[in-house]
Amino acid sequence: MKIRLTTLLLCLANLSYGLATADNLPILQPAWQTDAIFEQPESVVYDQQRKLLYVSNVNGQPTEADGKGYLSQLAVDGSVIKQHWIDGLDAPKGMAIVGDTLYVADITQLVAIDIKSGKISQRYPAAEAIFLNDIAADADGNIYVSDMMTDQIYRLSKGKFTSWIKDKALAFPNGLLVENNQLIVGSWGVITEGFVTDIPGHLKTISLNDKSISSLGNGTPVGNLDGVESDSNGNYYVTDWMRGTLLHITPKGEAHTLIAFRQAGSADHEVIDDLIIVPMMLDGTVLAYQVK
Repeated sequence: MKIRLTTLLLCLANLSYGLATADNLPILQPAWQTDAIFEQPESVVYDQQRKLLYVSNVNGQPTEADGKGYLSQLAVDGSVIKQHWIDGLDAPKGMAIVGDTLYVADITQLVAIDIKSGKISQRYPAAEAIFLNDIAADADGNIYVSDMMTDQIYRLSKGKFTSWIKDKALAFPNGLLVENNQLIVGSWGVITEGFVTDIPGHLKTISLNDKSISSLGNGTPVGNLDGVESDSNGNYYVTDWMRGTLLHITPKGEAHTLIAFRQAGSADHEVIDDLIIVPMMLDGTVLAYQVK
């Protein structure tokens, strides 16, 4: 199965779902914007130890193992440190850091990168994977990776990368966040053609203890969800890729639009204290907003 970016662009029309409105939402002000030098930037992750950002660049079709994908290094003020830091990837997407290892989801494999040496140290293939997407790590260093196209989440634990849960109730899982002994999942919604959904997704939770799946709130459709991050106040900053928005979602599942970007492609963002950093996959930029 090939999924082309032109197909994604054709899916933007006629989205009929709505979002709630509310007062007292976070106020965001533009902080910085990079030049359009990145090549389909899909994910941004913060390296707290080194005080810098990594950006994954798909640089091609998101399901093609063409060796064109790469990672960039970006300063927290938006200045580019090194555009081609790690080469030799295929279509890298979500990332997570544990210790000195950066984990990257790369179509059908999880790639481990030794940050100190700047080299790939291990590749973990996922037997049934089609579209590995986002990554989250728990307190014990276990790595969770969503496979959007198979309704599956893999886990790397004690050196073994295996399927952790597979369930249609996940409704094409994309963004992941570990919080309070549960995995928060940003569902894209059940895809009918290309990336089109009749019913968009919403946030779901999976218990890390018994793998029980629940909807956050009453399951009201919210959007084609991508990145999921905590706002440190019990709510979530969530990107909607297809609508090109940044949402604020409460524990009851109520969604409010904070930013409507100029086009689709708001992907897997990062939050550093009061700074929200969003890769814009279709225009090759990374944007940052200050929370006021």
